[in-house]
Amino acid sequence: MSFYRSGRVCSPAIVAAAALALGLATGSPVSAAGGAFDDYCAMGLASKQQVKTDCSINWIGPDNKLYCFSTNNSKEAFLKNPDGNISKAAAYFETKQAAKNQNLHQTAMVTAKEFTEEDVNKAVEKTLEARSKDGAFQYHDSRTNQELELVYEKTRIVRGMEGYGWFANLIFHDKENEKKQYALDFWYREDGDKLDLKDIRVQKGPKKEGDGWIMVTRLPVAWWWLPVSEHPGETEVTRGWHVMSAIHNYIADNKDKDGALVIEDEKTGQSISLEFIEIHQPVRRLKGDGEFFVCTDFRKMGSRDAYYDVDFWLDESSGKLKVTDVKLHKVPVKEDGIWMQEFRYKFEDLEHEDVH
Repeated sequence: MSFYRSGRVCSPAIVAAAALALGLATGSPVSAAGGAFDDYCAMGLASKQQVKTDCSINWIGPDNKLYCFSTNNSKEAFLKNPDGNISKAAAYFETKQAAKNQNLHQTAMVTAKEFTEEDVNKAVEKTLEARSKDGAFQYHDSRTNQELELVYEKTRIVRGMEGYGWFANLIFHDKENEKKQYALDFWYREDGDKLDLKDIRVQKGPKKEGDGWIMVTRLPVAWWWLPVSEHPGETEVTRGWHVMSAIHNYIADNKDKDGALVIEDEKTGQSISLEFIEIHQPVRRLKGDGEFFVCTDFRKMGSRDAYYDVDFWLDESSGKLKVTDVKLHKVPVKEDGIWMQEFRYKFEDLEHEDVH
């Protein structure tokens, strides 16, 4: 796609670079008509995600359309390949609009629902109501092993990722100290005509700075934030976040009623109830058969210091990523009153590569 300006043919990439160099793409709206794609993040649409924005971060294309972005990183990624990303965004947006405008949800056998941001907000309200006590949202932080009482402030953003679910980012503050803020991600997955809550993770937590508090991003970031920062045009191959998503889905689908993943210890024959903490990065792939493996952190349910390093092995030979094995990599042992980790096996001799 090219555009004619002043007798010359200019690609969007050239125009974007020139605009950035001249300081013209500053993110200040110049049109009252609203942004393209109904103010959805253009980079999100190009990555098959639905992210509604207020269009405060934007770029005016050579077609004089105002393209909106959810973050500056999304805008920067978009402008690396504006030609391709405009086409991808337009194609995905048209597909979603067509599905929305046509009554394709009713069949003789089943009714499928086309979910919206409003549906997600309603699901969030129900979750907050069900898990609140005395005006505070009750949340167990698996990373710090703390029971938090949080007061809801606002919903910062709601994103939809086709095939992966919906993600609402909410801002809270500590019940006893309103300066201590948290940003929590609520992950919902479509299940027939309802949204099923799969997990809640801390995206940002409070950190003391001087006499006040600031919010800092908790690392490693959850897999659903990684597609936004990808280089355009690279989503056709299996990415690290695809693998992490498959693992998180496996954990969410196989937890028991207490929220524990039960894993059998092959050495002792015991079944161990474990609380999921986080997925390590990077994802690794064997150079031989292409199998993926990822390390994760778990804690024994009811314990403060008994940590397990659990490896998930995945295969995609069927055309879909599937967890094929779950192995204990390191197990906790107590020596002189101190918890240590003991290797069950090592993979240093396996030839592998990192998957980003």
